[in-house]
Amino acid sequence: MKTMLEEKANQQGTQNTMLETILHGIDIVFHPNQKQHHEKELTELIKPTKERTHYLPQLYNLTEEADRDTLQSVLQKHPHTKVIDTYDGQLKELFVLDNPSLHIQPEKRDAAFEPYRKEHYGNKPEWQAGTWAYLPWRHTLLHILDDAGYQQVRTARNKNLITDKEQKTFYNSVIGVAGQSVGNSCALSIVQTGGGKHMRIADPDTLELTNLNRIRGSIAEITNLKVKMTARQIYELDPYAKLELFKDGITEENIEAFFDGPPKLDIVIDEIDDLGLKIRMRQEAKKRGIPVVMATDNGDSGILDIERHDLDKDVPFFHGRAGKDIADRVLNKDLPLPVVGKIIGEELVGYDIAEPSMQDSLLQIGKSIPTWPQLGTAAALNGAIVAVAVRKILTRQPVVSNRANISVPQWLVPNYMSEEQIEGRKKKTKEFANEYDHAIGAFLKQAKKEKRKASKTPAHA
Repeated sequence: MKTMLEEKANQQGTQNTMLETILHGIDIVFHPNQKQHHEKELTELIKPTKERTHYLPQLYNLTEEADRDTLQSVLQKHPHTKVIDTYDGQLKELFVLDNPSLHIQPEKRDAAFEPYRKEHYGNKPEWQAGTWAYLPWRHTLLHILDDAGYQQVRTARNKNLITDKEQKTFYNSVIGVAGQSVGNSCALSIVQTGGGKHMRIADPDTLELTNLNRIRGSIAEITNLKVKMTARQIYELDPYAKLELFKDGITEENIEAFFDGPPKLDIVIDEIDDLGLKIRMRQEAKKRGIPVVMATDNGDSGILDIERHDLDKDVPFFHGRAGKDIADRVLNKDLPLPVVGKIIGEELVGYDIAEPSMQDSLLQIGKSIPTWPQLGTAAALNGAIVAVAVRKILTRQPVVSNRANISVPQWLVPNYMSEEQIEGRKKKTKEFANEYDHAIGAFLKQAKKEKRKASKTPAHA
């Protein structure tokens, strides 16, 4: 095992004979005498493949014979695996964190580190220390510190912006993230700041090209489930994470399991598009006293809504903005999409805070654009503010149970909050609301007319 790991760690790049063969094959395709034969051959080679199923890292403790045998089998099966062994460097970083005064004294640091290093390894060979993490989707094997040491080094630059006690609480909390558009940004921001070892991620959709303006994905992930893509991204930050994926999204069949686990959620992030499911999530959260955090894109800006069901059992859904009857109006009702959009836009968000560019865009849905627009910058902004809110709630710091309007134009646009500009936006909002309501009314009238016409048309045999 030692020899195999050392050989792999020392391997340098070699000529990619497979690539050369493919390129040679493409040259042959255009050879006049063999063009048809090789076009058919290439067509067979480039058939779409199934979604990659690998999203779990494999962790090995090489003091255990069974793990040594398993890892050796993996390396023999995948001879081109990339091996990264920076364990000694990680160990030195851990040592410096415990002895910060030595950071600016390299000679003293190195002299003091040597006995620490020897004590750490003891009588074991160095390759048996810590953990070996194999990431099958990257064909990469990494030598890393154990969980506690790994987290200490990875979050070292958080101190003391986040205290040790807060970091431990944040890391060990159980967080649910429903929806993986803005939700992807939320989950990654949480993990990047050292939270969310235990996370449940729900979304039924696959990654598509139109998602790549706002989701931190890759063209190589297209057609993959978003939850698996997010899981891989999280495991690349924290191989010790414990993730549970809800690949069908949130459904009536699994919503209780999403909340209750075990273990039970400490907090839930709602980034679902479906209005009915938003309501159902709040019903379940309220029943269990679990806080809900939701961020909504608004042009360049974000809207953060926090419902502290953990502090007040009587917090109304969406803080009452959609009325007490929102569940009765929406659940088990076959509402036309424009009506649902009107409820979300007018009641949950509020026409008055929608940015002018967002108002203009909403009026173009079905005309020059197929659906509502979203920006990657807004998704990143929302991911960041959600991660901060979640961390502060979980670590019992004061956090409002209300709405925060994160307005970028207010920060950047000159005189945005001047009386003249405020009055101008109010006028525009009133015009927008009238035009939007008129458009929805016309749609419903036309739909009703077509339904009546269809009911009068005799069915053909």
